[in-house]
Amino acid sequence: MIAFVPLSTVDGAAVEALLDRAFGPDRHTRTAYKVRGATKPIAALSLAALSDGALIGTIQCWPVQLDGDDGAAWPLVMIGPVAVAPERQRDGIGRALMTRALHAAHSEGLDQSLMLIGDPEYYGRFFGFDASRTAGWRLPGPVERHRLLARGGAVPAAAGLLGQAVAPNA
Repeated sequence: MIAFVPLSTVDGAAVEALLDRAFGPDRHTRTAYKVRGATKPIAALSLAALSDGALIGTIQCWPVQLDGDDGAAWPLVMIGPVAVAPERQRDGIGRALMTRALHAAHSEGLDQSLMLIGDPEYYGRFFGFDASRTAGWRLPGPVERHRLLARGGAVPAAAGLLGQAVAPNA
């Protein structure tokens, strides 16, 4: 049986160790880390999966912002990383974490401006994300354009720089 709990209730060192196992120790050099900057994850949307008390998965969601070239600014929620222990991948844990995070975003009124960097086939088919509005977004590092995905009625189709923001409802 898998228990889903707030990420804030799990030991931070265990989370970091799981992220290293899932993505490698060089994960901090990835563009997504540069976008998030030093902000803290949105606690209400960040979850952990436990099996017999052992951490087997996490999802974190972050406040980010698109600073438009026209001077406008749009707050967004960046989803990810979704990490699952390598030996438990393909067990549906990542999908369950994502589903629960999306439900939490809806409950918190944050589901109209979601974005992530990920596999378009997977996140499109199961969760409705696509790259139709992200073509004009710039990031502080390399990104495969087709992997820059968004979902929600408040996602802008504008040109601008994506970066960290202050947590909503903080």
